[in-house]
Amino acid sequence: MDVNAYLKRINYDGPLDVSAAILRDLHLAHLYSVPFENLSIHAHEPIVLDDEALFKKIVERRRGGFCYEANGAFASLLRELGFAVTMLSAEVARGGGEFSQPFDHMALMVTLEKRWLADVGFGESFLEPLQIDTTSEQVQGEEAFKIVPDGGYLVVLRRAGNEWESKYRFTLEPHEFGDYEEMCHYHQTSPQSHFTQNRICSLATLEGRKTLSGMRFIVSAKDGRAERTLASPQEYEEILREQFGITMPRLT
Repeated sequence: MDVNAYLKRINYDGPLDVSAAILRDLHLAHLYSVPFENLSIHAHEPIVLDDEALFKKIVERRRGGFCYEANGAFASLLRELGFAVTMLSAEVARGGGEFSQPFDHMALMVTLEKRWLADVGFGESFLEPLQIDTTSEQVQGEEAFKIVPDGGYLVVLRRAGNEWESKYRFTLEPHEFGDYEEMCHYHQTSPQSHFTQNRICSLATLEGRKTLSGMRFIVSAKDGRAERTLASPQEYEEILREQFGITMPRLT
């Protein structure tokens, strides 16, 4: 891997020692630079889960990706820098105490003096890695998260008002790209997958988040939320290029 090219892609030029502080800085840099997006599915581009293919897409072509791609590429970068990284299977909360099937989401465990949950591929979620081996509330700005055990799982919770809502659950069993292939194919092809039903491109910002969902462009910040419906495919492509740095063939 061309580490320097990857670091340039995420606009990171800081220290590179293997530490929790640098993990945090790299995690933030990735989330502020690489969009969470599923545009390959709607452009009929096959998604290939291997280090070389993901580097070409995210770094050389300056694209984003969904969880398997963004976290897969980030895992490769961290390993090149000397971090110990484990790919984890996660199941997304569906409401009513239900969760999706295994390998529906990829998250990462980074082992330093403490174990950290890293995730640059979930869309709107925690911005900084979370400590795994504590059930204490972990505050990030105006947000708060915690990780609690539930049977054989660990569950990521996010504070919503006075309540805690489940985001996803995971185990600490190590996995490889091949373990995610079936679910990656499902999300690219099944009419039941939310990724085939709607185009999404979303990027964290210092103020909040900007998102293209279908033909809606949404900008959220601490002082409010603005939304508008785009008038044409040409305007969609313009927003995609100017706000997310992505140039794509005409999407269906």
